[in-house]
Amino acid sequence: MEDVLEVYQRPHDPECPLVCLDEASKQLITETRVPIAAKPGHPARRDYEYERNGTANLFMMFAPLEGWRHVEVTDRHTGVDYAQVLKDLSDTHFPEAKKIVLVQDNLNTHSPASLYEAFPPEEAVRLKARFEFHFTPKHGSWMNIAEIELSVLARGCLARRIPDLPTLAAELRAWQQQRNQAAHRVRWQFTTTDARIKLLKLYPSLHE
Repeated sequence: MEDVLEVYQRPHDPECPLVCLDEASKQLITETRVPIAAKPGHPARRDYEYERNGTANLFMMFAPLEGWRHVEVTDRHTGVDYAQVLKDLSDTHFPEAKKIVLVQDNLNTHSPASLYEAFPPEEAVRLKARFEFHFTPKHGSWMNIAEIELSVLARGCLARRIPDLPTLAAELRAWQQQRNQAAHRVRWQFTTTDARIKLLKLYPSLHE
């Protein structure tokens, strides 16, 4: 916990951007009947019945001090998918960074080992060196700032029926473009000092 809190207290360094990564899923739902659009004096109407059309996985990459986010849509959330997200983060989104400070939860696929599963050893070593890995504690995913942005995404974009992957990807592009243009940032206020007071019960007790 204190390791992640120390990372959040570092001053902003554009050469070593802080990026928080998290995953979420979105069930794809197809309408069985054509919805009726809203008219003056009448709200929009849609039938309660629907068809399930699979589930999409969302990788949220959020740089809270840069005001930048990117959501990658995949069919699955395997180690190979995760490794490809890291490659894109390194080589496409932050190619000039000296080092990317990455905060994520401790899901078993969120490991440098996934890079070796996806790429030849030389490429895996190169990519691993591009990141400084930090992991939130077990049952401490609330410390991942990417969860805050996922909550914004869920309320502002995903709280409705979306039928398929192409539609979902298009909606996410529009959402993140608007958020990035506005450069919405997050500044974490909960410090190590706060944790040692408010979360004292989580610390081990030493008795002589």
